[in-house]
Amino acid sequence: MFGAYEIGETRYQQAYDRYHTLGEWLSRENSAIKQYAPSVYAQGSFALGTVIKPYTDEEEYDVDLVCELKNLSKVQLSQQQLKHITGREIESYRQANSMQKALTEGRRCWTLNYADGAQFHMDIVPALPNGAGVRLLLEQRNMDTSWVDTAIGITDNEVPNYTLITDDWPRSNPKGYLEWFKSRMTVMLERRRTEMAKAAHGKVEGIPDYKVRTPLQSAIMILKRHRDIMFEDDQTHRSPISIIITTLAGHSYQGEEQIADALYNILFKMDRFVLWDGQKYVIPNPSDPTENFADKWEEFPERKDAFFQWLEQARQHFTAVSDQYSRKIINERLSPHIGRELAKRAEERSGGSGPNSLLKGASAASAASIAAKPSFGSEPRIPTKPKGFA
Repeated sequence: MFGAYEIGETRYQQAYDRYHTLGEWLSRENSAIKQYAPSVYAQGSFALGTVIKPYTDEEEYDVDLVCELKNLSKVQLSQQQLKHITGREIESYRQANSMQKALTEGRRCWTLNYADGAQFHMDIVPALPNGAGVRLLLEQRNMDTSWVDTAIGITDNEVPNYTLITDDWPRSNPKGYLEWFKSRMTVMLERRRTEMAKAAHGKVEGIPDYKVRTPLQSAIMILKRHRDIMFEDDQTHRSPISIIITTLAGHSYQGEEQIADALYNILFKMDRFVLWDGQKYVIPNPSDPTENFADKWEEFPERKDAFFQWLEQARQHFTAVSDQYSRKIINERLSPHIGRELAKRAEERSGGSGPNSLLKGASAASAASIAAKPSFGSEPRIPTKPKGFA
């Protein structure tokens, strides 16, 4: 049903093949960084299985990658040096594959721009292992270290010590975040994988993650598209960022088997996991609780306001059609908010004989929350800790 904005399997396979080819190139015999054991892997929505089609034909898929040099440490070189030795090999890959568009440098990454017809580009972040350092930091603060072993240090050409050899590097942990995210949907992920293997008369091990779609992933994709449409004309960069939506949805998801139930429970629980520490709003990174995904809200309070406005709008829009029997009404009410193609599919699936299959059947608790139609201002809330934290 959600093929309306899921990317096709061909696109996934294309991106998968391209970045594996890049990894092979960086590890070839005459590679200048082969000795450092380069490892290229996906991060972001491609890795999480929540990527959606570009909203317009002018937009591209943004394939986020990490190039981790496993045999290097922060005491051996600066961020700038790591960025440059990695960039030289990525440039040689571009030339060897006759890619016409130039390699471009971003704040933290190198960007490989494919031909216009491919409709995607790859952002490659150079990185080094940083698990030991982050573990020590979290232990000193009595924070959760469950996902720490895959932590990395990354480059950022806007930090003061970019050109210096120092232990103080920007931190990230996309593998740890991915493992946390998968832990929030383990049962449904394995169930769907098993069902697909049986249908194909194959083995479960032969079904890659990117072919599996759980209710959590589908709900996140719906919410991201709703956000894109709501903020389509926004020029102030207030649009809620995907990592916040994904993290709050992950905390809110309780293993629901139906997308409708997952969507409702996420919408009516996700604000509980926006913490208030007495001074500012905090949405901790599950894989590195020292990182606050809402760190920009203090400097740009309009982003915080936009998040709660979006959440309230999403609740209202999906609630408005939850008890509709009319296909036409379902389509008309949903189209402006999630796109006409997806709304049409929801209309077709409704069957015309009962509440539509996309939005029916939330739990009694959710129904009570819906009836109340709460509003959300800027007052601080101090909820309990999100599940998944120590």
